[in-house]
Amino acid sequence: MNFYACIIGSEILNGRRVDKHFEFLKNELQKYGHELFASFIIKDDENLIKNIYRLIKEDKNSVMFSFGGIGATPDDLTREIAAEVFTNNPLQRDKEFERDIIERFKEEAYPYRIHMSDLPQNSKLLFNPINNMSGFSLEDRYFFTPGFPQMAHPMISSVIKELFSKSVKKYRFTLLAQTSENSLIEVMNIIPKNIELSSLPILNNDGASVEISLCFEDEECVKRYFQHFIEHLEKLDIKYNLI
Repeated sequence: MNFYACIIGSEILNGRRVDKHFEFLKNELQKYGHELFASFIIKDDENLIKNIYRLIKEDKNSVMFSFGGIGATPDDLTREIAAEVFTNNPLQRDKEFERDIIERFKEEAYPYRIHMSDLPQNSKLLFNPINNMSGFSLEDRYFFTPGFPQMAHPMISSVIKELFSKSVKKYRFTLLAQTSENSLIEVMNIIPKNIELSSLPILNNDGASVEISLCFEDEECVKRYFQHFIEHLEKLDIKYNLI
């Protein structure tokens, strides 16, 4: 699975608010051995939101968590765009959500708040423990929540625990070598594409160094390729530390 975050809010980009979703989602996924594939922070722009959603939809392995834009004000664009991109159908009134809105707001549910219950067809409601104003999901892989962290985060925690708590264990081996990346490219080129390779150069007063990390589901396999780096470093008499 490729996990995406789509954080919608012009107020984050212009500095009026500080994003709290990325760090939360990263940590929540890591509890179950997952990591983010990509994260977007975008403004409340119709075409931009459509393009990001379409990009994510084109990935057959995508799981998306979208934050913001599901309210009842004119700048809340998410519900209608999600319907267009993910269902190719108009919005449809969710009767359960409609009842919740009327129960909470009474006559003030009209004429605006009631439209929060207009959702993409075949949506499932995501329970909001703060005020019962639901988020929604499509196909158990696209999840849409409010921009408020105190509402969105409990929804996402429940979703991940219920649907994505089982993961394949991965094994990571890391070293820090007192050399530049350039001296290790020869070994990097033999690492298979299905093994995650991370090369992080570090500049400090002691000169160049690089952190090399390999990660894969097969422990013996990734250990074998990691050993190539160790042998190469020892052959060149380059100092390194295992991390």
